[in-house]
Amino acid sequence: MSQKLASVRGMNDILPDQTGLWQWLESRVQDVLGRYGYQEIRMPIVEPTELFKRSIGEVTDIVEKEMYTFDDRNGDSLTLRPEGTASCVRACEQHGLLHNQVQRLWYIGPMFRHERPQAGRYRQFHQIGVETFGMDGPDIDAELILMTARLWQTLGVAERVRLEINSLGSSEERSRYREALVAFLTPLKAQLDDDSARRLERNPLRILDSKAPQTRALLEQAPSFSDFLGEESRAHFDGLRAVLDKAGIAYVVNPALVRGLDYYGKTVFEWITDDLGAQGTVCAGGRYDGLVSQLGGRATPAVGFAMGVERLILLLAQQPPELRPQADIYLVSSEDRAPALLLAEQLRDALPGLRVQSHCGAGGMKAQMKKADRSGARFAVILGEEELARGNVSVKPLRGDGEQQEVAQAALADWLATRFAAGE
Repeated sequence: MSQKLASVRGMNDILPDQTGLWQWLESRVQDVLGRYGYQEIRMPIVEPTELFKRSIGEVTDIVEKEMYTFDDRNGDSLTLRPEGTASCVRACEQHGLLHNQVQRLWYIGPMFRHERPQAGRYRQFHQIGVETFGMDGPDIDAELILMTARLWQTLGVAERVRLEINSLGSSEERSRYREALVAFLTPLKAQLDDDSARRLERNPLRILDSKAPQTRALLEQAPSFSDFLGEESRAHFDGLRAVLDKAGIAYVVNPALVRGLDYYGKTVFEWITDDLGAQGTVCAGGRYDGLVSQLGGRATPAVGFAMGVERLILLLAQQPPELRPQADIYLVSSEDRAPALLLAEQLRDALPGLRVQSHCGAGGMKAQMKKADRSGARFAVILGEEELARGNVSVKPLRGDGEQQEVAQAALADWLATRFAAGE
């Protein structure tokens, strides 16, 4: 007997009883982004491996351990995208969208990293990303944060997330701070946790992100990043904070917030929840002014963020919104299904905003009525032989206390339209 096939570990099916919440989330995110004038861009999920080596950094866990990389039949090294920013920059540069232009873009889709699967962290995961190009002031940084704050209000989770911000300064300022941090920690290397000790020589800023208690205790005496910021970086960060203060957006300046990718500089931010355990970051981003030139284009100011869809779904599922039912109207019929199928088409023409489902396949009237109720429909439209002989249908309310009524087929669409408009 053949072994049953299953999905790849950490790459999950999203089943019909789950997709409703996904669609609810995605539609509201798209609406908010559209209200701010952002346009959608769609990139391939497979990119040249070199794109991520040059953008993320070769001495990062993502490139060294987590990427799904393979050689295609031509011998080219390709990678399933582990994040969307580099792909978006590549697409914009390739198609001439950046030179002397301002862009506000968003995308949605799967990303891939070979990590140990756990709740909120999967090998195939989904992100909604926003990238902006051509604007170098703190105003666009502030707009992104204001936009995410509005999104949390729209999703009903504003009271369950908090904002942390920081400035990583310019590349020169980061370099000077990196030297100071390494000089401070090198004599203490034996006291660092294993991950931090490994990062000390390769990516020391990531040590600031360590959760290990012994490392956190050492970092309390470490040099402060803010002491290494120049006048321009300070003015940029102060400008961002001024807008957030005037808008009433609460935040905490977290000096240890560094983000995990090499290309970030100046503003970085995270929206965090305490309701998801260790995987509490639901949205994160920042400024990456050097990335376009790093990938071969002209120097272009840029800032963006990404939201983890699975983490937002987990957060929403704790207090789920009321979702639209599978059907608004369910047609139940005698053995001859043709009249119901044709009537359903007429109702879809006349009532385009409603979901009309007609029973197909086996099942008597009683079984069909059970399926009609499970569909969430407000009304069951019953086409029995006696009703059909009179040119009528019976309409049974499935929600509330209304009485079943017989309605002429010719008047059914108007009858239903009136009830739905009145919320009956």
